[in-house]
Amino acid sequence: MTLEDLTKDLHKEIPYKWRVQSIQYGKATCVAYIDARDCMDMLDKVVGAANWQSMYYTEDKKLFCKIGIKAGLTDWVWKSDTGSESNVEKEKGKVSDAFKRACVQWGIGRFLYRLPIQKLQTKKHTNGKEYVYCFEKKKLLFDGDEITRYINWKLKNK
Repeated sequence: MTLEDLTKDLHKEIPYKWRVQSIQYGKATCVAYIDARDCMDMLDKVVGAANWQSMYYTEDKKLFCKIGIKAGLTDWVWKSDTGSESNVEKEKGKVSDAFKRACVQWGIGRFLYRLPIQKLQTKKHTNGKEYVYCFEKKKLLFDGDEITRYINWKLKNK
């Protein structure tokens, strides 16, 4: 089997979640995402755990991740990308982002870029912060799993 044949399956859609990217003017902008473990699972499943590897390096003060997939008995093909800090754990987020972006170079999660960004209403909590508001249930949504279920429900029932 060729490297091209092996990597075709890396382009397949896998389960994903939704998260709030920003809140402004009473609207939450939500984007679809997968986490790094989803990418690792996909690589393990498609090319085999012993047939891929990742390495990190810095260039021009930017962190890069490169992912190699075994081609033949001894050759490796590498693709890389850089990551940016997250809002929560900056360094861990940068490592994870670089890894996921390198995976996109191989096709993993590329479908996410074709999904429409979701705009949801928000409502202010008594703590002063705005959260996604589910009008159907008259309820604020605080957690990512609730937001994912709500967006998936809305998309299914358009």
